[in-house]
Amino acid sequence: MNTTQTHTITELNGYASAKQTVAQAELVKRYQELIQHLRPEVKKLLDEWESKKANYQGENFSYTVRGKEIKVKNFIESLSHSQIPKIAVPKYEDWGEIVRWAMQENFPGEFPYTAGVYPFKRQGEDPTRMFAGEGGPERTNKRFHYLSHGMPAARLSTAFDSVTLYGEDPDERPDIYGKIGNSGVSIATLDDAKKLYSGFDLSAPSTSVSMTINGPAPMMLAFFMNAAIDQECEKYIKEHGLEAEVSAKIDALYKEKGFERPCYNNIAANDGVNTLPDGNTGLGLMLLGVTGDQVLPADVYAQCKEKALQSVRGTVQADILKEDQAQNTCIFSTEFALRMMGDIQQYFIEKKVRNFYSVSISGYHIAEAGANPITQLALTLANGFTFVEYYLSRGMNIDDFAPNLSFFFSNGIDPEYAVIGRVARRIWAKAMKYKYGGNERSQMLKYHIQTSGRSLHAQEIDFNDIRTTLQALYAIYDNCNSLHTNAYDEAITTPTEESVRRAVAIQLIINRELGLAKNENPLQGSFITEELTDLVEEAVYAEFNRITERGGVLGAMENMYQRNKIQEESLYYEMQKHTGEYPIIGVNTFLSKDGSKTIIPAEVIRSTTEEKNQQISNLRAVQQRNAEQSPTALKALKQTAVQNGNIFEALMEAAKVCSLGQMSTALYQVGGQYRRNM
Repeated sequence: MNTTQTHTITELNGYASAKQTVAQAELVKRYQELIQHLRPEVKKLLDEWESKKANYQGENFSYTVRGKEIKVKNFIESLSHSQIPKIAVPKYEDWGEIVRWAMQENFPGEFPYTAGVYPFKRQGEDPTRMFAGEGGPERTNKRFHYLSHGMPAARLSTAFDSVTLYGEDPDERPDIYGKIGNSGVSIATLDDAKKLYSGFDLSAPSTSVSMTINGPAPMMLAFFMNAAIDQECEKYIKEHGLEAEVSAKIDALYKEKGFERPCYNNIAANDGVNTLPDGNTGLGLMLLGVTGDQVLPADVYAQCKEKALQSVRGTVQADILKEDQAQNTCIFSTEFALRMMGDIQQYFIEKKVRNFYSVSISGYHIAEAGANPITQLALTLANGFTFVEYYLSRGMNIDDFAPNLSFFFSNGIDPEYAVIGRVARRIWAKAMKYKYGGNERSQMLKYHIQTSGRSLHAQEIDFNDIRTTLQALYAIYDNCNSLHTNAYDEAITTPTEESVRRAVAIQLIINRELGLAKNENPLQGSFITEELTDLVEEAVYAEFNRITERGGVLGAMENMYQRNKIQEESLYYEMQKHTGEYPIIGVNTFLSKDGSKTIIPAEVIRSTTEEKNQQISNLRAVQQRNAEQSPTALKALKQTAVQNGNIFEALMEAAKVCSLGQMSTALYQVGGQYRRNM
């Protein structure tokens, strides 16, 4: 090659290099222009993607809840010494895939919360919340202590008898007497509530109480809150060595009135007067028969009240909409019941009650009445948005009340149940963020879930535990916030100690032993899970449109749309079951050689005659000793209702001296009784 050729090649290379540099510069410029066109949230997702992945791949993950830093280990070591990630991280590199995943799925604790509302599950507290309620408060208190024995946290869920659910007092009346303390606990007074939860520190962060009651929910909540306040008063009395002084005051009060002081007496177990079950410290029983404001100075009582209200954890169901649609324990007119729900929430805002849910918007009873999983979810969320609209119409700020709303779902075996929590969280988060402008706490849908009661069968009764285990697995994989597993014998009786132990064991074995459950986002990345999630979400929106066409939730209720839809779906399920098209092992197919007979239980749990009579006599004693104060309290309650005051604030005072039935009757006189639209 000669010199001229060499110079020519060098010039050409230089020209090509310069041209390449210009092209690269143009590409960079075009890249920067396109980046500027990205929506800010998309750019933020992409900028943070690698660092966010790295958070889950280091040894620990740190996040903050209400100003408190929580540090969690990212991996768990298996018996084979494998490092199992608590959160599995996607390996996407394409920007489109990253953005699509982050906006529809995202990591747990990140909008739209499809995989869960918190980055990790609560440490040191299983989601186990077990249901109990039978006989008088002492018997159920003993069951609560049995269920929570050895557990790091007490998560109590209370079932009430039908007398209490309809706002009535125990009585000898034939239509009431036989129902006292059956299929739920009988609670008619503040003393009953104190006995029921005695031995559990209601203000402790490790205690959470759920109350499954709707029509009379405001009165029952007033009993509960007063019980918690009086526990704080009791703790103050003990801390300051005032036991003898306070006891003398109470003795003097009772001597003056000529009555005996009430006591804790589990008559069903023949344990003897004031004999407490294992685990019961007696907390909550010192002020039986009185309230803290009768024995402590007003300023001290006010401090105890403030501390209790701001500390207490739990939920009251209080969902009057699903009662009309499915369960039927409505006692007040729908409008008056909604007003009282609003009053409870207003009281919670004013008193800074942040850890207690003012309503548990419930799909469970909609499903138990016959709805399929999509209808359950759609009607429940629609009811939730109706409460939101009502509270907003009363002038409440979305971020003041939305965090106090919780949900309650049923979990069956149908495929849609595998994603019910994912879809609920996603829809709620998007609505709260984009329609109502709610903050992160408002966007987080928290829910309790219970395995399906309708899936329990009296035939081949032992198979029920298998169904319950599969349903519990759905719930735990879907990152539920709390879970109740039904006992196998609930098909025919209130659960026995033996069946309840097995039901709790189902959860414990999944949470403590099952290897895959150590991972907290096992459903993410599954093709079928993602497809089911999209399918159910679309079906829920379609149902929202049908409800909207009928005038919204309340308008549809006027025409009984929800009830009719539930009944049609129930009929379809029963028809499929009876024809065998829907197979149920041991019930309509694969019958045992003995014909899959209904099993007669060895033990049937029912309240005794002695318990019924004890509840009536205890009620009468409360009414007699408060005979002078209760008329004044009931008059003030009615005046508050008529003058558009806060009814729950008046109930907090009335509950100290009045029975459940007395308060219900007073409110009927000003708010009307429920009558179904026919």
